[in-house]
Amino acid sequence: MNVNLGTPYIAILDRIMAGGYAGSRVEVIRQALLAYRKQLEEEEEVRLVNKGIKAEMRKIREGKVKLIPLEEAEKKYGLV
Repeated sequence: MNVNLGTPYIAILDRIMAGGYAGSRVEVIRQALLAYRKQLEEEEEVRLVNKGIKAEMRKIREGKVKLIPLEEAEKKYGLV
């Protein structure tokens, strides 16, 4: 596969290589893609956690979940 990234991006690739972080432009791009994939996975995890929190908060507002004071929960579960 051939990709023309343009001068600014080639300069970035070359600076990364000059810094010793990679041995070739292809290696820099592979590392960047792996980092991007990891970032997307982390963002998806945050999105799912936030979705779960919103669902639980909705249950609390609707009175479907019984809340107890923190002190009571600590005693009940031996956390003090």
